[in-house]
Amino acid sequence: MILRRLLAGVTVAVVLIQPQPAAAHGHKDPVVIGHRGASAHRPEHTLLSYEAAIAMGADYIEPDLVATKDHVLVARHENEISGTTDVAVRPEFADRRTTKTIDGRPVTGWFTEDFTLAELKTLRAKERIPDIRPDNAAFDGLAEIPTFEEVVQLAQRHGVGVYPETKHPSYFDSVGLSLEEPLLEVLERYGVRKAFIQSFETANLRELRGKTRLPLIQLITFGGKPYDWVVSGDPRTYDDMVKPEGLREVASYANGIGVDTRRILPVGPDGKLQAPTTLIEDAHRRRLDVHVWTIRNENSQLPLEHRLGNPASPVFARATGDVMGFLGRLVSLGIDGAFCDDPAMGRAVIARPARP
Repeated sequence: MILRRLLAGVTVAVVLIQPQPAAAHGHKDPVVIGHRGASAHRPEHTLLSYEAAIAMGADYIEPDLVATKDHVLVARHENEISGTTDVAVRPEFADRRTTKTIDGRPVTGWFTEDFTLAELKTLRAKERIPDIRPDNAAFDGLAEIPTFEEVVQLAQRHGVGVYPETKHPSYFDSVGLSLEEPLLEVLERYGVRKAFIQSFETANLRELRGKTRLPLIQLITFGGKPYDWVVSGDPRTYDDMVKPEGLREVASYANGIGVDTRRILPVGPDGKLQAPTTLIEDAHRRRLDVHVWTIRNENSQLPLEHRLGNPASPVFARATGDVMGFLGRLVSLGIDGAFCDDPAMGRAVIARPARP
């Protein structure tokens, strides 16, 4: 936890800071967040992906952060890296394969916290879901695992923001590699002011509230509950968090919520969209921004009425559907931002004039 561990030479003042809304609702266009970069076009969480996202018009680039053995933050979707790097075919690291319990479930593979940064830099990234994004495999083996510092440097060179997520913060606390202190140290060292900090857990956001003025985003899945609530025995779930009383509590420490699109536009058993919920209005009433995830191009990732092409085609599932129409629906309902695998699609929707 943050109060347990501080980086040497870094003084962090503990002050109570009241969260303020990150956007004036109804007065600003939604922000386009490059989800893991431009992961529809490049292997996720690589500088190649972040560079593409910037070129496509992203306002923010999003690194998921995990820690190395020597306590450096790197950008990976998970701390288990066999699906996103070539570690499984590297004989010198064969003995690092192990099984760990991450957020209450067993995971087998290779983990960033068992490697120094120097060792991780010898690995090369690869496409995580080549069956859905086969073209991305053309970039396999070309990119290193970037550090958070490298991502921040890239963002600052191009004048875009960063939107880091702390991955498995309770787990990393338990192994003595707390994520929040090195995160704040990098942001402070580079004077970053255009940023959001996000987490699916609640305890680390509450502690961060007293240590930074940067906006904080409480992530909310379609089901389940924050893992820190599991550990503490809190009986509530994310369903409780999106109720008016839950949003009131979130507003005491966060500036916004990042939610599964189904929290806004539910999908019925037939795969079609149902009537919108009141979550956007409820959150705005509490002065919370609403960012949605994840806007993806592929038919398989879209609701039924936004799929395009011949369903009998063997490539139908990965073909690009009506992603712009789906995002347009969400924008019309008043979202404040969207995590997009293809930031160019997001930018096109948000930049175009309103249509009936």
